[in-house]
Amino acid sequence: MGRFWRYGLAVLVLVGSLAAVGTANAGVTTLGGADPSVIKVNGLYVAAKSVDGGIAIRTATTLAGIASAPKKQVWKDTGLGEVWAPEIVYYDGRYRVYFSAGTGSAHRMYHISSTSPDTGYSAATKVALPNDKWAIDGAPFTFQGQRWFVWSGWAGDTNVEQNLYIARMSSPTAGTGARYVISQPREAWERTVGNPFINEGPEPILDPNGQLHITYSANGSWSNKYCIADLRLRAGGDPTYVWDWYKSNGCLFGSYQPNMMAGWDATLYVDGPGHHTFVLERGDIATSPPAGNRFPTMFHAVAKGTPYSWSARYWYIGSAVWWGNVTYRRVNVPGPTTDTGFGLKFFE
Repeated sequence: MGRFWRYGLAVLVLVGSLAAVGTANAGVTTLGGADPSVIKVNGLYVAAKSVDGGIAIRTATTLAGIASAPKKQVWKDTGLGEVWAPEIVYYDGRYRVYFSAGTGSAHRMYHISSTSPDTGYSAATKVALPNDKWAIDGAPFTFQGQRWFVWSGWAGDTNVEQNLYIARMSSPTAGTGARYVISQPREAWERTVGNPFINEGPEPILDPNGQLHITYSANGSWSNKYCIADLRLRAGGDPTYVWDWYKSNGCLFGSYQPNMMAGWDATLYVDGPGHHTFVLERGDIATSPPAGNRFPTMFHAVAKGTPYSWSARYWYIGSAVWWGNVTYRRVNVPGPTTDTGFGLKFFE
């Protein structure tokens, strides 16, 4: 996503994209815009997108088919304000779309749901998060039997920086207990572009060892320094304790080589990739892919050679693979200074 104050909604168009195997392939098409969210339910790909002042759903039998699938408007704003970054999941027998809406500092998370993927959605309900501060990019998930919500937000009431927060959920629309910060944009590679500095677009996934990861986007989305990084919860760690989270030592998917983690290469064909989705079955991290083969992703980016702007962003099909024995290092904080486990390699 990314917001300084946020982009206007892009016109939906079909364009050539990149193949998931890292080479150019004009046969793959995708959508203009940002912040893809796609899940798979019983063989059907279901995508949610903010468009026309509301939320539209597309369904297709292939991931590439999302681009040409008709959009069906399932919810229209009637006064909340800007509608950003819907996140779709299928949980407890219902399709649930979480999105941010509001103007300026009033942005909060909202929820609509239906038993059908592209019709019959409920009215919007505000998600009652602890502290009730500015909140965007929320994503629900279940970990160790507990329902959680992770999002990007402000510590207070002004736009100083965007942090990642986590809270327990007592229902699909209510948090319980406190919110806990799990990441702040304090590393040099997260502060190449800022004012404010940004951690956003969190996406939960489980690695083959069962450890929780929250991948996220860093640096301003208005620049080609935007990128994807990783938080890995240490084995046996507490999701609410910030020092049980280990951060990748640089971007894992990005176009600016100086910000890349050692051993990770910058993209060849796109600039500023970010705000991705892992295309999981039902959006459920219990279906996270095993080690070995690549698995599908979608992300937004700008084609290299095109001046970077919000209006130039498109959805791209990509892939990722679990990468073993990856050490994340840190200094001057509580707890062990290193943690080794799975990381992620992303491909265009």
